[in-house]
Amino acid sequence: MSPRSGCRREVDIVVAPCQGLRPTVDVLGDLVNDFLPVITYAVHKDELSERDEQELQEIRKYFSFPIFFFKVPKLGSEMIDCSTRRMENERSPLHRQLIDLGYLSSSHCNCGAPGQDTKAQSMLVEQSEKLRHLNTFSHQVLQTRLVDAAKALNLVHCHCLDIFINQAFDMQRDLQITPKRLEYTRKKENELYESLMNIANRKQEEMKDMIVETLNTMKEELLDDAANMEFKDVIVPENGEPVGTREIKCCIRQIQELIISRLNQAVANKLISSVDYLRESFVGTLERCLQSLEKSQDVSVHITSNYLKQILNAAYHVEVTFHSGSSVTRMLWEQIKQIIQRITWVSPPAITLEWKRKVAQEAIESLSASKLAKSICSQFRTRLNSSHEAFAASLRQLEAGHSGRLEKTEDLWLKVRKDHAPRLARLSLESRSLQDVLLHRKPKLGQELGRGQYGVVYLCDSWGGHFPCALKSVVPPDEKHWNDLALEFHYMRSLPKHERLVDLHGSVIDYNYGGGSSIAVLLIMERLHSDLYTGLKAGLTLETRLQIALDVVEGIRFLHSQGLVHRDIKLKNVLLDKQNRAKITDLGFCKPEAMMSGSIVGTPIHMAPELFTGKYDNSVDVYAFGILFWYICSGSVRLPEAFERCASKDHLWNNVRRGARPERLPVFDEECWQLMEACWDGDPSQRPLLGIVQPMLQGIMDRLCKSHSERPNRGLDDST
Repeated sequence: MSPRSGCRREVDIVVAPCQGLRPTVDVLGDLVNDFLPVITYAVHKDELSERDEQELQEIRKYFSFPIFFFKVPKLGSEMIDCSTRRMENERSPLHRQLIDLGYLSSSHCNCGAPGQDTKAQSMLVEQSEKLRHLNTFSHQVLQTRLVDAAKALNLVHCHCLDIFINQAFDMQRDLQITPKRLEYTRKKENELYESLMNIANRKQEEMKDMIVETLNTMKEELLDDAANMEFKDVIVPENGEPVGTREIKCCIRQIQELIISRLNQAVANKLISSVDYLRESFVGTLERCLQSLEKSQDVSVHITSNYLKQILNAAYHVEVTFHSGSSVTRMLWEQIKQIIQRITWVSPPAITLEWKRKVAQEAIESLSASKLAKSICSQFRTRLNSSHEAFAASLRQLEAGHSGRLEKTEDLWLKVRKDHAPRLARLSLESRSLQDVLLHRKPKLGQELGRGQYGVVYLCDSWGGHFPCALKSVVPPDEKHWNDLALEFHYMRSLPKHERLVDLHGSVIDYNYGGGSSIAVLLIMERLHSDLYTGLKAGLTLETRLQIALDVVEGIRFLHSQGLVHRDIKLKNVLLDKQNRAKITDLGFCKPEAMMSGSIVGTPIHMAPELFTGKYDNSVDVYAFGILFWYICSGSVRLPEAFERCASKDHLWNNVRRGARPERLPVFDEECWQLMEACWDGDPSQRPLLGIVQPMLQGIMDRLCKSHSERPNRGLDDST
C-alpha cells in the first residue's frame, strides 16, 4: 500500500512477473522503500517446486516481511480430499515445507493461521472459504509496521532525552566543581609557596653547615681528582717543562670548574630531599586540578601549570645549575682569582700532580660556606617570588575565562531543564503511548480506588498481559504539568525493575477522556493491596512496621543510586502488597539532581527546611524518611503536635524553618528516636547516609523483635 497526495489513500496491486522473467527479490526491492507491502504468494500445486523453494529462500534472505500463502483450490474430489486431510488433523506437505523454510512455526494451526500473537506472522490458507483471513493478515501487517515505527520513534526520543539529561548532569557538575577547583588551586599553591619560603628562610644556616660538612667529607676525593685531571685544550709537556701564563690560567679555571661542579652536585643531592615531600604533598592533586581547569577552557598552552612547575623547581634550578651569569658563579670566580694571586712563582711552573693538588687545596680553602649558603637561598627566594606572582596572575586570567564560560553553561543548563528536556519528554510520552495503544488497546476503567491532587486511580482488570492493574488517570491542567508528567513517565520507564518500586506497565493518552471534554494520560501500573496510611489505621505489628521502614529505605537508596531524588516520600506514596511488604510509588516529583530547578515541591509535613531555599539535594528524602519513621514507630496516622498546631501551610513551613519537629512519644525506643532526629536534622550535611541508616534499622529490628518475642504479655506500644 502506498499513500497518495492529499487525503486520499489508495492500494496498488503489483503482480510479479513469471519466474524466469525477473526475480521476485528484485521486484520487492523496487517497492519496499515506497510502499507498505502486504505480500501474497499463490501456490497452485500441493507442494512447492524446487524453484519455488529457492525463490522463497532468496526472499527470506533479503526481507523479513511475513507472507500470506494461498493454495489455489482444485475442483471435484481433490477439494474433498483436501478437506478430509485437514479434518484428520494432519499437516499438508505444503504446510510442512513452509515450516522447514522458516515461514511457519509449529504453533500455527492446520490452516496456517497464527495464534493470539498480535505481531504479524506468515499465514497459509489452503481452502477458498478461509481467504477472508487475508483481511486479518493485512491488518496485522499494517499494525506491526505502525508499532515498529512508533517503537523506533520512541527510541529516538528516549535516546535524545537521555543525551540532554546526561548533558545536564555534566553542566551541573561543571557549575559546582569548577569554582571549587579554582579555590582549591589557589589555596594549595599558597600553602606550597609558604612552605618553600619557610624552607628558604630557615635553611641558610643549615645550608652553610652542610656545605662545610660536604667540603670536609669530599676534600681528599676532590684533591685526588684534581691531581689526576687531564686538561682540555692545554698541551702539558711530558718532561715537566714549565708552560705559559695563558695555559696556567686555563688549567686553574678547569680545576675551579671541577670543584664547583662536584660541590654543586653534592650539595644538590642533600638539599633535594628537603623539598621532595612537597612534591608528594602538592604535585599530584594540584596539577590534576590545573590540567582539568585548563582543558575545560580549551587552553592549548598550559601557562598556569608551567608557572606551578617553576615554583616547584625554584630550589632545584638554583641548586643544580649555576649559569655563568649567576651571582654564585661570579662569587666563586672572584675567589679563584684570589687563589691565582696567592700562588706566586718566579717563573711559570710545571704542571705536575703536586701543583694541581695545591691549586685545588687553595680553591677549597678560599670558599666561604656562609656566603654560598646566603647566595643560594637568596636566589631561591627571588625565583620563588617571581614564579608565585606569575602563577597568581595566570590563575586570575584562568578564573576570569571560566567565569564567562560558566555563565554560558548556566544559561544552557536552564534551557535544557526548562525547554529541551521537557519537550522531548512530551514527544517520548506520545510515541510510547501510541505504541502501547496499538499493541494493547485502550484500557478499561474499573472501580475508583482513590483520588489525589492531580489524578484519579482506578482498578483495571487486565492490560498488556498484566492483571490486576491500577490505572492512574491524570488530566494535566497546563504545559508545566504535561512536562512534569512526561518526565515522570520517562524516569519510571527508564528505571530497571526493582522489588521496592511499583512497576509501570505502560501509558495511553486518552484524547476523549470524560466524554471528549479533556485529554488525559492513563498510566497503567502494578496493583497492590493498600497504602501505608491505610495499613497503619488498620493496625500493623511492630515487626511488620520495621520491615516496611527497611523496604522504604531500600527503595529510596535504589532511586538515589540511579541519580534520582523522589521529593515526596509520605504515607500514601508507600504501597503494601498482601504480605505487607512496601513499594514506593508516585514519582511525580522525582527528578535527577541535575534536572531540579529548585521548585518547592512535596507534602508540607515531610518537606525539609532547605526545600524552601531552592537549593537542595537527595538528603531531602532522608529528612522525609525521618518524618515517615515517626509515623511508623508511633503506629498511628495522628499528626505530630508541632504540626497539628499550625493553622496554615505557611505557618507550618515557618515553624519547620525555625526547628519545629515531631515530639518524642513515650512508646519510642531510644535508638529509634535518635535515628529520627538524625534524619530530620536541619543541616543537610549532618543527616546520615541511607547506607548507614539501613544497617541501623536492621539492628533495631533484630533487637526489638527479639525483645518483644521474649515478653509476649507486654503491649505492642510498650515494646516499641
